[in-house]
Amino acid sequence: MTVVRTQAVDAAHAEGYRGTFAAGQSPLTASGALPPAWEGILFPFAVPFADLRPDGTPARDGILPEIDLPRRMYAGEDTVFEAPLRIGDDVTQAARAGTLTEKSGARGRLVFADIERTFAVGGRVVARSTWHDVFLGAADGPPRSPRIDSAAVADADWIELVHLDARHLFRFSALTGNTHLVHYDRRWAQDVEGLADLLVHGPLLRILMADAARRHAGGRRMTALSVRMTAPAFVDTDIRLCGSAEASRVLAVGPGDEVLATAEIAFSDAGAF
Repeated sequence: MTVVRTQAVDAAHAEGYRGTFAAGQSPLTASGALPPAWEGILFPFAVPFADLRPDGTPARDGILPEIDLPRRMYAGEDTVFEAPLRIGDDVTQAARAGTLTEKSGARGRLVFADIERTFAVGGRVVARSTWHDVFLGAADGPPRSPRIDSAAVADADWIELVHLDARHLFRFSALTGNTHLVHYDRRWAQDVEGLADLLVHGPLLRILMADAARRHAGGRRMTALSVRMTAPAFVDTDIRLCGSAEASRVLAVGPGDEVLATAEIAFSDAGAF
C-alpha cells in the first residue's frame, strides 16, 4: 500500500531546525531552497496513539505490515536529490513498503524493513529516498561492542564537534513527531533497551553529517547521500564529524573513537541548490 501525504514547506518549521541545529546557516526566505537532507524534518510521524508500539514507534502506519518484534530502530537511509525543495512549495510524499528481509542473528530473529519514499512538487519528483529500519527482539544485554577506528580522527581532513543534550533531542522529536521512548525516557532506554543513556536520533545525525559535508564541499551541489548507523550515539557526549577533503565521506565518531555512523556523499559541480 502507498500512503500519500501533502505538506507545505513552511519557513517556520525549517527555522525550528535551523535555530536549534544549524545556527550558522542563513535564515531561509520565501522561495529559498531547503538544504539537501532537510526534507527529513518534513512529514512528521502522524500515527494515531492507539497505533503506536509500546516503545513509541509506529505499529500500524499503513505502510509496513505489523511486525511481531518489540524493538524498532533506524538503520540508515539512501537518498537521491534531483532538484531542490523550496520554502512555500506544496510537496507530496508517497511512501510504500520496500524489501522486507528476515534473518537470524547471534541474539535471535531480526527483520530488516525498507520504506521507499518520493517527494514531488507539481508532479515532478525532486527527491527519492529509501529509509532502512530494523526490528529486533527484547534486549538481553548491552549492544555489541562498536568498531573502534582511531585513524578516522587522526587521518581526517576536517573535524566538526557536535554535542547534543536533552533539549536538542526534545526539539528534534517535536519537529518530527518522533515518540520513540529511547530519545526522552531514560528509564526505558536503559532498563528496556539496554542502552547506556538516551539515544541521539539517527535521522538527526544523518542531517548533521550532510550539513557538515556541504560546508566543506566548495559550493558543489549534493546529489546523493547514503547513511548507515553502526553504533548508538548518546546524549551529552562529544560526537566528532570527520570528513575527507572532497567531503565525499563523513564518519560520526564517539568519544572513545567508536564509529557511530558513516555517510557516503555524491556531488555535482553544477553548484549548490
